[in-house]
Amino acid sequence: MKKLLLLLLIVAIAVLAGWQLYQWLTSSDVTKKPDRSKVAVPVETTPIQIGPIHDVGVFTGSLEPKSQFVVAPKVAGWLRELLVDVGDTVNRRQIIAVLDDEEFTQEVEQARAELQVATANAANCASDLDIAKREYERAKALREKQIASASELDVSEASFNACQTRHKVSLAHVAQKEAALKTALVRLSYTKVQVFWEEGDQTRVVGERFVDEGALLQVNQPIVSILQINPLTAVVYVIERDYPKVKIGQQAVVTTDAYPGKTFTGGITRIAPLLKESSRQARMEVEVPNPDLILKPGMFIRAKIEFTKHEEATLVPLAALVRRNDQEGIFIADPQHLKARFVPVTTGILGDEMVEIIKPAISGLAVTMGNHLLEDGSNITMPGSGDSQ
Repeated sequence: MKKLLLLLLIVAIAVLAGWQLYQWLTSSDVTKKPDRSKVAVPVETTPIQIGPIHDVGVFTGSLEPKSQFVVAPKVAGWLRELLVDVGDTVNRRQIIAVLDDEEFTQEVEQARAELQVATANAANCASDLDIAKREYERAKALREKQIASASELDVSEASFNACQTRHKVSLAHVAQKEAALKTALVRLSYTKVQVFWEEGDQTRVVGERFVDEGALLQVNQPIVSILQINPLTAVVYVIERDYPKVKIGQQAVVTTDAYPGKTFTGGITRIAPLLKESSRQARMEVEVPNPDLILKPGMFIRAKIEFTKHEEATLVPLAALVRRNDQEGIFIADPQHLKARFVPVTTGILGDEMVEIIKPAISGLAVTMGNHLLEDGSNITMPGSGDSQ
């Protein structure tokens, strides 16, 4: 019984002590939050400016040839000569490779001989037709004079008609052999492989070489690739936020690590009508003149595009922007009373260092350092202001 009374007494003392400690803590300054409005916060400021600001997008991508294609033979054969190599300049319709043409030459000779036979046969048929025609005309004249019988006239007419038919067949045979000769000549010409394109510059360059001399080539087997590198196409990808801003014809300033400090200007020629779901980006092409041929396909590039420009914009440093109570704004310093006033703002163009303030109309000194500690009406200290109030 005594132990139980002692235990209850200890519990009561512990409860009383805990209550007194709670009362002391709640009434003490230990748990009270400091009033920022009464604490002078050291700050740095920058004058709010009026000036131009550019809305510029910077995109990365790579250079591609304006056009490219592979040259391949239209007939199979041994590659006897390869007349160009990587980096060589080629002209339109230039012969760049020669295949062994012995077999095709023989086909031409055979076709030419067959044409001669067909021509001779046609000439023989023409002679027979001339004789049959004269015989028919003589028989018809004799029949009119009642000298020749009707059967003799019929035989002569039938012979004339047969000769006409044979002559027509011989002429058709000649036309067939002429076509065969033309085909053989065309196939022979295919042994001299040419490059050809319709539009663009007269000259282009060899990009890659795929075979060596002596190789047995199949029909349509690539020999070399031909590139048009003036102009080049810069392929970049536009994010969803900037997609509505890009337009055909806008100018882009292109830079590459290969030529630090050097810029190249081009124009937007194509914009994809869709964004890829995986990246939410759209393909955009910029045509970049390359008259000196110093830019090469495959180079990594950055394209800077100016979307818009405001000449008389109200500007503050990006560091001045803060959020208070889910509102974006800036603190404007009052150097006379050493107070900071929070002003909610609507921003416009974001530059690299400055931001445009669309509304409200503001002026004065924007707080750029120390503003994360401020509330509306906070005391501040500024360089050269002395002690706070």
